[in-house]
Amino acid sequence: MSLMIGDNLVVSMHYTLTDDEGTVIDSSAGGEPMSYLHGSGTIIPGLEKELVGKVTGAKVKVTVEPEEAYGEVEPELIQTVERGLFQGVDTIEAGMTFQAQGPDGSVQRITVKAVEGDEVTIDGNHPLAGVVLHFDVEIVGVREATPEEIDHGHVH
Repeated sequence: MSLMIGDNLVVSMHYTLTDDEGTVIDSSAGGEPMSYLHGSGTIIPGLEKELVGKVTGAKVKVTVEPEEAYGEVEPELIQTVERGLFQGVDTIEAGMTFQAQGPDGSVQRITVKAVEGDEVTIDGNHPLAGVVLHFDVEIVGVREATPEEIDHGHVH
């Protein structure tokens, strides 16, 4: 009897992630399957919810709206800052990403959207914020998690 996906089980899957236009954003094709501990919050909620009850060998197509993925774009996370904030960086171009420390000490990834003179427009939204995600998934394994994996909240 094969295990059905649920909390505290380790799920291994191959997946291809595309956007509404069919552009591949990420895929495990040609590599190792991705493994995660179900119920630990390590994959986006909209995908995790759709995998509950599936078994090894299942093939699933899942569409996840932004609110169950990386959220909507938050305009207040897009701002223009002085170039001087990028100390020690000689070249700043649109598309570059940096890690910045937020006021609360948390690390946040920012993307440079535009550079005009000494002004740099940055975006602190997740690159997939506001994007509808389409997953094509094949479950390749489901097993009991070890007590250590459950304790640590991730696969070993």
